[in-house]
Amino acid sequence: MGSLFRSETMCLAQLFLQSGTAYECLSALGEKGLVQFRDLNQNVSSFQRKFVGEVKRCEELERILVYLVQEINRADIPLPEGEASPPAPPLKQVLEMQEQLQKLEVELREVTKNKEKLRKNLLELIEYTHMLRVTKTFVKRNVEFEPTYEEFPSLESDSLLDYSCMQRLGAKLGFVSGLINQGKVEAFEKMLWRVCKGYTIMSYAELDESLEDPETGEVIKWYVFLISFWGEQIGHKVKKICDCYHCHVYPYPNTAEERREIQEGLNTRIQDLYTVLHKTEDYLRQVLCKAAESVYSRVIQVKKMKAIYHMLNMCSFDVTNKCLIAEVWCPEADLQDLRRALEEGSRESGATIPSFMNIIPTKETPPTRIRTNKFTEGFQNIVDAYGVGSYREVNPALFTIITFPFLFAVMFGDFGHGFVMFLFALLLVLNENHPRLNQSQEIMRMFFNGRYILLLMGLFSVYTGLIYNDCFSKSVNLFGSRWNVSAMYSSSHPPAEHKKMVLWNDSVVRHNSILQLDPSIPGVFRGPYPLGIDPIWNLATNRLTFLNSFKMKMSVILGVIHMTFGVILGIFNHLHFRKKFNIYLVSIPELLFMLCIFGYLIFMIFYKWLIFSAETSRVAPSILIEFINMFLFPASKTSGLYTGQSGYTLIRKDSEEEVSLLGSQDVEEGNRQVEDGCREMACEEFNFGEILMTQVIHSIEYCLGCISNTASYLRLWALSLAHAQLSDVLWAMLMRVGLRVDTTYGVLVLLPVIAFFAVLTIFILLIMEGLSAFLHAIRLHWVEFQNKFYVGAGTKFVPFSFSLLSSKFNNDDSVA
Repeated sequence: MGSLFRSETMCLAQLFLQSGTAYECLSALGEKGLVQFRDLNQNVSSFQRKFVGEVKRCEELERILVYLVQEINRADIPLPEGEASPPAPPLKQVLEMQEQLQKLEVELREVTKNKEKLRKNLLELIEYTHMLRVTKTFVKRNVEFEPTYEEFPSLESDSLLDYSCMQRLGAKLGFVSGLINQGKVEAFEKMLWRVCKGYTIMSYAELDESLEDPETGEVIKWYVFLISFWGEQIGHKVKKICDCYHCHVYPYPNTAEERREIQEGLNTRIQDLYTVLHKTEDYLRQVLCKAAESVYSRVIQVKKMKAIYHMLNMCSFDVTNKCLIAEVWCPEADLQDLRRALEEGSRESGATIPSFMNIIPTKETPPTRIRTNKFTEGFQNIVDAYGVGSYREVNPALFTIITFPFLFAVMFGDFGHGFVMFLFALLLVLNENHPRLNQSQEIMRMFFNGRYILLLMGLFSVYTGLIYNDCFSKSVNLFGSRWNVSAMYSSSHPPAEHKKMVLWNDSVVRHNSILQLDPSIPGVFRGPYPLGIDPIWNLATNRLTFLNSFKMKMSVILGVIHMTFGVILGIFNHLHFRKKFNIYLVSIPELLFMLCIFGYLIFMIFYKWLIFSAETSRVAPSILIEFINMFLFPASKTSGLYTGQSGYTLIRKDSEEEVSLLGSQDVEEGNRQVEDGCREMACEEFNFGEILMTQVIHSIEYCLGCISNTASYLRLWALSLAHAQLSDVLWAMLMRVGLRVDTTYGVLVLLPVIAFFAVLTIFILLIMEGLSAFLHAIRLHWVEFQNKFYVGAGTKFVPFSFSLLSSKFNNDDSVA
């Protein structure tokens, strides 16, 4: 259990990197992820460091790659992801890659710009054709419905398009036609009326189909309008209003012949634009498909190159500026791999002088390095959320693997619910290599990352469910009940024993709704159930009272054992850090206090279970009263669990007042001795008063904390009771009602009831209750268990590793 029990031994190493081989050496280190770099240029601004130019070059390449990925996604071209991560590009290929990407960007931008321009022209021509088609019907409609004024001739026989008609009107008649957004029609019409004072005639109609806006690309509903006006001044006003409302204005033909020629020309141009646009899109797709083949490797390479230059900016130069010096934290077990990585980088660069390393003695506290795998990572994250462990102290994650799912299961104990959770986690574990699970939503990703925690939580819940004999709030009779009901009848016993025992007969059974089984009667109780709670308790009216007593005592027992184990782990910390005086002055007193009070409480619980039988259970004393009397020292005698447990005997036959005075005198003498000791220790170099106050505070905090922490473990009982009762209520309100329906329509009603019961079970009992038990289990580990030995004041070891770089394509920033 080596590294998981305690963090690894670290050392501070100094790397001497030749200027020509530094890039290749860091590339080899990044592939293996062995060391954590220290920043030797903390006082230097990020813009004044040696390799700031190379970092800017990498950022420029990132910008180009972001643009490429956006265009590829816009064209719905799948982005292939390579199986292996490509290495960082050699320095000789960086300039070539930069030139290729810049050339590709310029070409794509030019082609895309031409495509958008062609597309915009096409949409405008399509709008123009729709406008000509709709406005062709406006003239006849206006002639039929518009009123005839006396100062103007009749328009029934003359077309508004006829130039001779406009000459007879005595004024210059003009037209403005185009398209306007559906939501602006009403405001547009009102503005024309107010500004032009009625000297305009507006006709409009809605297009049957929605068109794409050439400017924004949004598909919206359009209205075609035709405005007739008299005079150039009114025409200027109309055109300005059209510009304000972002109308798409197109020339209106004066004659039918001109309309026909424009329509034919538009049709020809539209066909030509379709052909050119399709060829442009095909060429653009070919370019993007070719770029998509290598964009994954380019993204990874640029990320690695940028990470290398960031690490090089943390190095310092020697006086000759020919060698870079770096300081790194490295586990002692990886020193040989570190040397091989430096040799590999020097060999790839072709340098004649290899890079090398030296171990530096230091008194600084190293970072905490704990190796994990996919199974232990989730439990280590639970511990690290409280605080990263101090260097080389005992790691609670090793024991959390067992204690965390077990305490969760004590609160969540249900065979059915635990089995459903186990199956869900097992499904995630068996499909953990599926790519969709790694790229799923945030909530689903949380379940996936904690799949092994869920697996053990479900498995332990199955076990505690068997102990509680609880499966969807119902008991399972696997081995047959050990309680015999027939033994309670008077016919089962000789007449001589009827007077000594309270037995049943037909009259008692007929006239009593509640009957009590007496375990003291021979043959009624035939021994304990082989596994867990006897199923007959599910039918008992005092079931809740019995389970409350059992689960409350069980919570106290588990809590005291858990906290005592934490104090024992503190001894391993004192031994490792060579603080043996803490063992005698801290750990052993803590153990004595814990065991003499709460350990004695556990002893009384087991003693009462073992000594008192069914016959003597009525005279058994209360453990709580006996525990309280241990501190109150009652003058009157109590029964006690065993002889000599309660009460005390005075050594002398003096009054209790004299005993109290003697006690106070001893306290005063003790205080004088402490004061004398303080005077004697005042001449020492260390501050005895500060140490004394620290230990006094720690002692008070520990003593009070033991009481509050022990009471805190009663949440195991409370949440277990809440989960069982909620499950029972859900069964009674749904399944019991569905099962009692008439057999004629029972199946039709039972199916939706079962579906609704399953949905509520998943969302309420599994998710909500499971989350509640999960949070309480975390609290018990963080507060009640880890504070006995775990400081959690360390810094996490973050190696320079390319595996920590994201290789996924995101919509917002694909290479960030």
